[in-house]
Amino acid sequence: METAVSGAGLGLRRALFDALDGADLADVGFMEYAPENWMRVGGRLGRRFRAYCERFPMVAHGLSLSLGSPAPLDTEYLRELKPFLDSHGVLCFTEHLSYCSDHGHLYDLMPIPFTEEAVAHVASRIRETQAILNRRIGIEHVSYYATPAQRITEIEFLNAVLEEADCGLLLDVNNVYVNSINAGYDAREFIDALPGDRILYVHIAGHYVEAEDLRIDTHGSDVIEPVWALLDHAYERFGPLPTLLERDFNFPPIAHLLSEVRRIDQHQRRCRTAGHVASG
Repeated sequence: METAVSGAGLGLRRALFDALDGADLADVGFMEYAPENWMRVGGRLGRRFRAYCERFPMVAHGLSLSLGSPAPLDTEYLRELKPFLDSHGVLCFTEHLSYCSDHGHLYDLMPIPFTEEAVAHVASRIRETQAILNRRIGIEHVSYYATPAQRITEIEFLNAVLEEADCGLLLDVNNVYVNSINAGYDAREFIDALPGDRILYVHIAGHYVEAEDLRIDTHGSDVIEPVWALLDHAYERFGPLPTLLERDFNFPPIAHLLSEVRRIDQHQRRCRTAGHVASG
């Protein structure tokens, strides 16, 4: 499965607009946004958003589709989403392998039980989503802090969904690191077991240390060294995949944020120099 973008990316957030407008963005290879935040926005803000869509290759990362929910799939939202993605030239659309609604919005990304029944349920909904959007989507494995009704491992669950739904993967290296500590598994072994040919691009972000054995995925701090090292391992395994920096709040000065984007590029260049190529 070919990647739709390349290089180092940055999540586009409204709070960053003023800082980005005056910054040198030569190192930003692509951007990502949440379509729910922009689908019905017009006026001056909508024009500013559109200008970034015309300037950078764009991917869209959904927040509210709730693929794992027991409630019916929100096909009305998908039918509104399709022309939005098409008209804004979105190269790739991804969603979370989780759920955030039932009879109301839960305002959090809840873990899907790691069971064979859940694989069939969510894979069917992904296939329906792809049919409505008329495009193959990617799913992101989420961070989690409990494993209700677990009968198979996280990696078995993820790989089964990818295979049965025939969709792409958004690899979140920070989520792998966070979950490896919270759930007690080897992060490198998890990455090694992924189907590299399904990876569309990568997320990297910061998190919060709640306790020695508990990490909270926040996207509100700098990427730490062990996560950078895990990104290098993913590159060694699969080649220098397109990688996007997520930052959702507690924004540092734009120069600092862009220095993390440049560091992604540096890691990618080092991988190319070492001769690592995609595999798996």
